[in-house]
Amino acid sequence: MSELTFQDALVFTGGGTGGHYFPAVALAEGARVRWPERPIAFVGACRGIEARQLPQSSWPHLLLEVEGFLGRSPVRVLKSALKLWQAHRFLVRTWKRERPWAVVGTGGYASAPALLAARSLGIPYFIHESNAAPGALVRFLAKGARRVWCGMEAVQGCLPGAKCLVVGTPVRAGFLREFKPLKELAPPYRLLVLGGSGGARAINRALVEVGQGLLEEHPGWEILHQTGPAQLESLKGSPLHARHTLVPFLEGMDGVLEGTSLLVSRAGASTCSELIACGRPAILIPLPTSAGDHQRMNALAMASEGRAEVVEEGPDFVPRLREAMARLMGSAEGREALSRPERNVSIQRCLEDLASGLAGAQAPVME
Repeated sequence: MSELTFQDALVFTGGGTGGHYFPAVALAEGARVRWPERPIAFVGACRGIEARQLPQSSWPHLLLEVEGFLGRSPVRVLKSALKLWQAHRFLVRTWKRERPWAVVGTGGYASAPALLAARSLGIPYFIHESNAAPGALVRFLAKGARRVWCGMEAVQGCLPGAKCLVVGTPVRAGFLREFKPLKELAPPYRLLVLGGSGGARAINRALVEVGQGLLEEHPGWEILHQTGPAQLESLKGSPLHARHTLVPFLEGMDGVLEGTSLLVSRAGASTCSELIACGRPAILIPLPTSAGDHQRMNALAMASEGRAEVVEEGPDFVPRLREAMARLMGSAEGREALSRPERNVSIQRCLEDLASGLAGAQAPVME
């Protein structure tokens, strides 16, 4: 890892889940190409996906002891607020000595200390909101941002007074290429199951329950199933078909998806953008507890564009999911109808706008 410095650096902040972390990485990869001499640094949390990914990467980074507020008891909320205040004050002190060039936030509680510190010091900051419904932090900070980059059109109407620009959601470098056409894939066809970087208990249990029967009915298929690290052990003892493989986490997702004929997944914004880039058909299962019901809105947007089918949790979830999987596994035409690859240009649009937004004089430091 390169030496961490914030002086004149372009700072990326966002995490907790892959949906917040991977767009930050994609933008950082693009920025490194565009400004090779500019220091780049990441700020995240000591938990969440960035705490696993950043130490294994070459990105200079700082991980802070912060946590989310949603779904916690009043006592835990107070403790979380104290951690956030401490992390914010630490960054304010640090950035008074080493002032960043700009801060780019991609969402999640992990981005709160850096974005709040940037606002306190008058450091230019930009926000990318991937989802159809903006989170509370984005709503709070949007008006002060040089720009709010929106992954979907619907976000603009939720942020009155903010300087919004619809750019789509950045994808990692591996997705900025042409993918093998879906019709060129040959047996054994892959059913890829993703519950997000942390796993999804309802999806995991459903696939363990129905996977054996599905694979017996469809001998030309196999299941590659990302369970999330926390749930792998509890599923290992389950009776599984020989062609049903469990893994805690998958690296190189562009290559994995290129060999996939059907995806079953949550409906995070990053997942949706990567699906669009590679043109793979999907069954999307929105997380019922997502903030502002944004995953449901993401999934419905994908379905309205003819890129996915939606199966929501609730009564008869498992048989409804099984029926959708069996139908698409048995229909090459049905899968092909959902395959609509589209080149992603979000990184270029964000970085061009960032350069334009910083063309003037740096804002003064606010004490």
